[in-house]
Amino acid sequence: MNNITEVKSARTGDKYYKIEHSSGLTIYLYPKPDYNSKYAIFGTRYGSVNNAFSLDGGEVRRVPDGIAHYLEHKMFECEDGDAFVKYAKTGANANAYTSFDKTCYLFSCTDNFDESFKILLDFVQRPYFTEQTVAKEQGIIGQEIRMYDDSAEWRVMFNMLENMYHTHPVQLDIAGTVESIAKITPELLYDCYYTFYNLNNMVLAVAGDLSVDDILKTADEMLKPCEKHSIESFFEDEPYEIVSDYVEQKFPVSVPLFNLGFKEKAHKVSQKELAEIEIIISILSSPSSELYKMLDDAQLINQSFDCEYFNGPGYNAFLFSGESRAPKQAAEMIKKYINSIKENGIAPEDFEIARREVYGDAVSGLNSVDNIANTMADFHFNNLDIFGIIDDIAATTAEDVSRRLSGILDTDNSTLSVVTSEE
Repeated sequence: MNNITEVKSARTGDKYYKIEHSSGLTIYLYPKPDYNSKYAIFGTRYGSVNNAFSLDGGEVRRVPDGIAHYLEHKMFECEDGDAFVKYAKTGANANAYTSFDKTCYLFSCTDNFDESFKILLDFVQRPYFTEQTVAKEQGIIGQEIRMYDDSAEWRVMFNMLENMYHTHPVQLDIAGTVESIAKITPELLYDCYYTFYNLNNMVLAVAGDLSVDDILKTADEMLKPCEKHSIESFFEDEPYEIVSDYVEQKFPVSVPLFNLGFKEKAHKVSQKELAEIEIIISILSSPSSELYKMLDDAQLINQSFDCEYFNGPGYNAFLFSGESRAPKQAAEMIKKYINSIKENGIAPEDFEIARREVYGDAVSGLNSVDNIANTMADFHFNNLDIFGIIDDIAATTAEDVSRRLSGILDTDNSTLSVVTSEE
């Protein structure tokens, strides 16, 4: 029996449906009447950091680094043909990605949604691995790993993570290493698949001019019921302190790149906390912010400057990034500004500009079917609500933000990663 809940937003007038499907899968449908584009994303709570886990309280299994990403690559190869070839016939634009904490398969289309939807539900539930195809993929992913090793943007980020985290696997490349993927076998892929690709550990989010009946007709036909299991991932104890405060690598770049990371105590983020953090990020990095103007006036940043909140199982951090002719000077200005607003407070007008900007971005994001579905899938894994976050942003006060700011962004627990020219 499917359990269907309609969720309405009094603030925006929109609604979505949450469907607890009889198969064990949670499905979200966000109807967008009269929209041409349709989007679907099918994801599992399984990413690169989940390399030590147990099933139903059994023994802890440790698998090679990069196996979640490897599995994502192999899922498109079906016994009856490649899924990308099938999508090409429907005209859908399909893709997939593996992050630190999840793996997702997605497509967008304007026509032939039903056919593309069936392809998605079919190949993600039907793994097919052989010794020959797994061995072939090792060479392909090995090339991908070497390509990322040659990417300045990739190296500046992972150099930072390696200097922030002592033991947590978030410091490891999502794709693993050439040595680690050489240990992957069809048996290991099947073991990980049947552990993490259980529908009870997954989510499906769809947005577009679609009805519940449209989705359930295919879901009831295609989804294979799964017995619910308990999955637990294990991580070694991670100190609060960073490893070191500076790392530099020479690279053929025209302008130096930097990542400045502020390590936080690992914890699960509440919806209210996330709303406050988004406003703080706007105060610190929006082009309309005082800090951005200071950095720009000093010619220490360009339009690439950004800040994000980076969190998942066992890791939380604030990451500033961008190009800068003087990364150390930019980092010092950022830290000095953070300490200044902690001590002196945030100007009321700066808070209000940031709150309105974050609120406007959240509401305008509801006009994009891909943003809606991606956000709903991500929020499902973090027990957040796409309408609830908008309400929390609207209700956040300057006092809430000041209180939150006082306990985060420890400038004595930050690391600066720089990639600079060999000249």
